Amino acid sequence: MTTTAIDLGRPEYGDVLDLIAEDHRRFEHLLSQLRLGTSDRNAVRWAFADVLIAHGEAEEEVVYPVLRAQAGDVGREEVEHGTEEHAEGNEALLAVLELKGTETQAFQDAVEELSNLIAHHIAEEELSILEPARTEVSERIRYGLGEKWAARRNALIDEGCGTVENVRRLVGAARKEGLLDDEDGDEEDTEG
Repeated sequence: MTTTAIDLGRPEYGDVLDLIAEDHRRFEHLLSQLRLGTSDRNAVRWAFADVLIAHGEAEEEVVYPVLRAQAGDVGREEVEHGTEEHAEGNEALLAVLELKGTETQAFQDAVEELSNLIAHHIAEEELSILEPARTEVSERIRYGLGEKWAARRNALIDEGCGTVENVRRLVGAARKEGLLDDEDGDEEDTEG
């Protein structure tokens, strides 16, 4: 894979809200490349997987706990909803990663589903979590979070967090936590 030519970003510090928004723009750019086929789709999907997984995991580990503590009841609900949307995005990403080819209708459909989920999540997160955090969380805390979030995000990318095995593990864990609906049918409703 030649993901080295694809810019995954390597932030080191800054206001965490700005760093997260910069990643959101990166997601949009990479998803556009996947939809339009203007780049090596296979390389782009694996690069996208690394940056999406690293971004979400770092948010959930570093940022969301602080926002839960700093925000009121509405903020806590929004953060919980953000975690659910990360799980849904990971599930849609897994569908894209598990496909063999990138020039099929199945690939296009899976990318469209992923794009729609990510676009929805970005809009909601920016409006209901990031924007309120600009006034509810001090600049000092936001910059401290930015450094920690960037370090964790970059470490996860360096570890290759976007492998199909890791994404499967994350999706499985989200199902066990009840963050995802069981789409496979009734068989898995009985736990044994």
